[in-house]
Amino acid sequence: MRVSHNARVPTAPPSDDAHDADEALMLRYATGDMAAFDRLYARHELAVWRFVFRSVKVQAVADDLLQDVWFAVARNAARYEVKAKFRTWLFTLAHNRLVDHLRTAKHHTSLDASDDDARALADTLVADSGFGPVRQLQSREQAAALIAAVEQLPLEQREAFLLQAEGDLSVQEIAEATGVNFETAKSRLRYARASLRQHLKEFV
Repeated sequence: MRVSHNARVPTAPPSDDAHDADEALMLRYATGDMAAFDRLYARHELAVWRFVFRSVKVQAVADDLLQDVWFAVARNAARYEVKAKFRTWLFTLAHNRLVDHLRTAKHHTSLDASDDDARALADTLVADSGFGPVRQLQSREQAAALIAAVEQLPLEQREAFLLQAEGDLSVQEIAEATGVNFETAKSRLRYARASLRQHLKEFV
């Protein structure tokens, strides 16, 4: 189940039949279909890894948390019910594991914005954030500024932003994943985007 995420260059997942929805695959996995699990993993592991990585900023820790999330999927398979989208349920598990980790973590390591991984991370945040024209960041200073802006967001706002940018979750799905009401999730996302927009104005 463990995958190395060195620099996290996305690899294309196997092609999926349109009728094999996530929820159907999860139900099949609950009956023992390991191929269904493999397809779910191929579809979603990168998005989950990037979500936790952008909060913990340490590749090895993100790898461990990713593994924990998918172990939680396996542990809860027998009790799985289609009450929401599988992706929402999956990111709820990721949210819970991330919160547990952040409560106990003794050290917070910032990502060094001087390396290529940081530049790629910042470029992707610009692309995923929906702030208008998308341009690659042209300098390490610009990458550092955006990463710092994300890091400085309050945890709840940062998580809401990343759940949308990485998890492609709607506001309602963010609310369900984080255990808050719709208006709270909407407010967190609005404040996060407003704060980041101020930083992006300088170079986007």
